[in-house]
Amino acid sequence: MAEAVFRSLTAGNSRISCVDSAGTGAYNTGDSPDPRTLSTLADNGIVDYDHAARTVQSADFAKFDYILAMDRDNLRDLQRMKQRVVKSDADSPQGKVILFGDFGGRKGEAVIDPYYGANDGFDIAYEQMVRFSKGFLTDLLGLGAMD
Repeated sequence: MAEAVFRSLTAGNSRISCVDSAGTGAYNTGDSPDPRTLSTLADNGIVDYDHAARTVQSADFAKFDYILAMDRDNLRDLQRMKQRVVKSDADSPQGKVILFGDFGGRKGEAVIDPYYGANDGFDIAYEQMVRFSKGFLTDLLGLGAMD
């Protein structure tokens, strides 16, 4: 969902060249988004999102300027992965690993995991993705209010 929202907000912006998403675990690799995710996106006008889940790769740390963690566990996992990459290739440029929720107005906020709850969890997660994305674009990239 985060990728779809971010792509929607940055469509046509030449400063954003590559947006992707990946998990720290391989349990959903190759799967399409949850139907409730797609329904929530469609309810908010995002209807062209096509994605297959993948796992974070070592090369991602050099490919992306920013790697946004959805919660503290993901942040810790990504920081450990990045440390291993740096040890094996110290000369390679490395993207910044940061907590996405730090850009939502509440420092340290984690993305709720809606998958085991009711459908309103997907609406809450969508609201978070919009808020975090707008905050990130404003704070780090100076793109101004993204309303």
